[in-house]
Amino acid sequence: MNFLLKVHDSPYYNQGMTTTPILYTKLYIPPLRPSLVARSRLTERLNQGLPGKLTLISASTGFGKTTLVSHWLTSCERQVAWLSLDEADNDSTRFMTYLFAALQSVGASSMEEGLIGLFKSPQPPPIESILAALIQGITTISDPFVLVLDDYHVIHDRQIDHALGYLIEHMPPQMHIVMATRTDPRLSLARLRARGQLTELRAADLRFNSSETTEFLSRETGLSLTAEHISALETRTEGWAAGLQLAAISMQGSSDISSFIESFTGSHRFITDYLMEEVLAQQPEYVQNFLLGTSILDRLCGPLCDAVLSRETDPDHAGPSTGQDTLEYLERANLFLVPLDHERCWYRYHHLFADFLRQRLPEYRQNSYHLRASSWYEEHGLAIEAFHHAVFARDIDRAVHLAEGDGMPLLFRGAVVPVMNWLESLPGKEMDARPSLCVMYASGLLMRGQMSGVEEKLSAAEQVLQAAGQNDKARDLIGHIASIRATVAVSRHQAEVIMAESRRALEYLHPDNLPVRTATIWTLGYAYQLLGDRAGAGKAYAEALSNSQRIGHIMITIMATLGLGIIQESDNQLHAAAETYRLVLDMAGDPPLPAACEAYLGLARLSYEWNDLEGAQELGQRSVELAQQLEQADRVVAGELFLARIKLALGEVSSAAYILAKADQIARQHNFDHQLPRIAAAHVTLLLRQGELKAAAQLAQKHELHLAKARLHLAQGDTTAALSVLMLLRNKAQEKQLHDETLKVMVLQAAVLYVHGDKLAAVKILTEALTMAEPSGFLRIFLDEGSDIERLLCETAAHGIMKVYVGKLLSAFQGEGLKSQVLAPSDHSDRAVQAATLIEPLSGRELEVLRLIAEGLSNLEISERLHIALTTVKGHNRIIFDKLQVSRRTEAVARARALGLL
Repeated sequence: MNFLLKVHDSPYYNQGMTTTPILYTKLYIPPLRPSLVARSRLTERLNQGLPGKLTLISASTGFGKTTLVSHWLTSCERQVAWLSLDEADNDSTRFMTYLFAALQSVGASSMEEGLIGLFKSPQPPPIESILAALIQGITTISDPFVLVLDDYHVIHDRQIDHALGYLIEHMPPQMHIVMATRTDPRLSLARLRARGQLTELRAADLRFNSSETTEFLSRETGLSLTAEHISALETRTEGWAAGLQLAAISMQGSSDISSFIESFTGSHRFITDYLMEEVLAQQPEYVQNFLLGTSILDRLCGPLCDAVLSRETDPDHAGPSTGQDTLEYLERANLFLVPLDHERCWYRYHHLFADFLRQRLPEYRQNSYHLRASSWYEEHGLAIEAFHHAVFARDIDRAVHLAEGDGMPLLFRGAVVPVMNWLESLPGKEMDARPSLCVMYASGLLMRGQMSGVEEKLSAAEQVLQAAGQNDKARDLIGHIASIRATVAVSRHQAEVIMAESRRALEYLHPDNLPVRTATIWTLGYAYQLLGDRAGAGKAYAEALSNSQRIGHIMITIMATLGLGIIQESDNQLHAAAETYRLVLDMAGDPPLPAACEAYLGLARLSYEWNDLEGAQELGQRSVELAQQLEQADRVVAGELFLARIKLALGEVSSAAYILAKADQIARQHNFDHQLPRIAAAHVTLLLRQGELKAAAQLAQKHELHLAKARLHLAQGDTTAALSVLMLLRNKAQEKQLHDETLKVMVLQAAVLYVHGDKLAAVKILTEALTMAEPSGFLRIFLDEGSDIERLLCETAAHGIMKVYVGKLLSAFQGEGLKSQVLAPSDHSDRAVQAATLIEPLSGRELEVLRLIAEGLSNLEISERLHIALTTVKGHNRIIFDKLQVSRRTEAVARARALGLL
């Protein structure tokens, strides 16, 4: 039987202070008292609930929930993963990390380290993003098992509630969850109850009955209690396990049992206060001091207790000499100490007892104890824990020092929530007086995607820095401010601002400040990209990616990888770009971070180019959905523009016009002026499709849309003017090595030359364009130019040029439903003629699936590659087989090759 208890997200330390790098440990179940073993009525209820999904043990504190579960598990034949929760676990990243580790302890696989790494990123993903991987990993566990969530009442993060509800709804049948909690969880209990999937044990079930109370008190106290004594205690405690146990401990030091029982009355809260005082008062002074001083700790080990009490230790006392000795004494004395491992290294106090002790510890002593704990944790490399105690000690300077970190700020280590909570709790005067806090707060806002408020904090920091002298720390802060401003400018696509602020940041940042310098190198790359310097952008992205991977800056790793994908796409390396975009989505999780909207949009553009309009629209819509989660970002407009492009390709002109109008409204409402020329270019294409040449000319002239002007000249029949414009555009694109722009211009140039009557020149340029386009499988760049290119392709086929690729393009034109205005020569592209024999051409998505089938991918692998459901892949297979008139995958591949489709 496997028990796993989350103890700490940091290594343990043994008594001799040699480190043992273990993040998780087997749960130590203390020997059960015989009286508890007798509660067979409850263990039977637990066994009966195993076929369901959830067993809920819900009652107020002290009803023996944890003890009952631990007793039951000693006879349970299932494997067990035990997760003990505390307030710190309201961080969804922390919660899911421990949950993953717990499930791994019972045999779950597929828990990839890359996904785990996302949890500690500066902007961790939503908790739902890992549920698919989590459930997939659970399915690999062959034997039935139980997951125990102990003290779930401390969880108040609704995101965790939602994720757990989803897990319960979809978890495999070999899994069963047992939840011990003081309050009902925010789950759909009524639905589970109606389905018969919920077993409930509540206070009425957990109360000790008469026989259980008799057995418990007799064995606990060793006293000869009368039936009247036991009955009175049962009545007054109402079977409350903690009350009975506290009564048993207190009675052992009482000379008059009858008087004690008579005075044992009142509500549970008053009973607890009274008994706690009686227990504490009966302990030696050194034990009382130890209990009070160490009560500030969530977890206790001997060396840590020694550090906290170092100035309080009395060498002359007669008790244990070390903290470890005292802990073992407290355990033997049953003084509410819970061991957390087999080695008796780490412990915790019973929650009620710890609360009681903390209430009685003077505040001034609490602060000093917290500071000592903070120092101990820092010395042992546990920065987050050290920060936690510095905050409780109200030592702002120390908290700042720890939050800034040694080489990597806590904000970049997955501690955004605790750091921001602390900053927001500080008085305004403290924040304003410390520029480093203002910068830290602005950085946290940026990581949350909350642009509003960032500049206000940066300006406040600058005012303080200007009044003070410039030392190394001040210069580094000035550089950090510039880096944040560069990142804000990235969302606004302000190339000059990004460039200026990035260079200023790199000038001022300390050479050792690698996290911020790495982020700045990425922003510099984005500025190069905006300015058309793709070589410079690629170099900067590669450097940022290398640095971020080395130091573990996952967010910059994602953004730099995304940048490299965009550069690959711009260089016409479409297949490489697709793999890069998919890598971004793998890192971002499922559902992904909002920043992954650009990866979805990139995959959508590639699917469009490969003539998979259905897939492109699906990916484009997903991009828009994610972009809507970003604050003050124009990615929604970019996504809507792309969707309008798809509507035009489908011939749905009115739908395209509606989407363009919506995109224009959003851009003007949010002052996304840089998007207006792109919207205008799409609108010109729409107007040309509608024959509105005058309106198209006005719009193209207003926004200086040169490529649109060339298309307008062609539509007006002025091929000479069109060729003049295109020659200038091509020269400029080739000079700047803008490969995507060059290809786009060449395709249109070939079409214009053909209409101009210079067929040989047209075929020559089209051949050059085909040579550039064929390796990446470009389709739409030709299809979107319409019938002029179709006729020219027929002319090209007549010369026997690139038969397979030309045949594929002509087949795609046939699928478009475009009719050639001239008859193709009888000897043009044999493969194109064969493709034309299909009853119905394959769609873009079907061609993509067919290519992956030819590569030998299984249906599951295809679904993962294309990010579509397995059932959708199977549906595409059936349609492909019907259209090719085959019945097997091998026949489909052979038939497609014969038709020139592969």
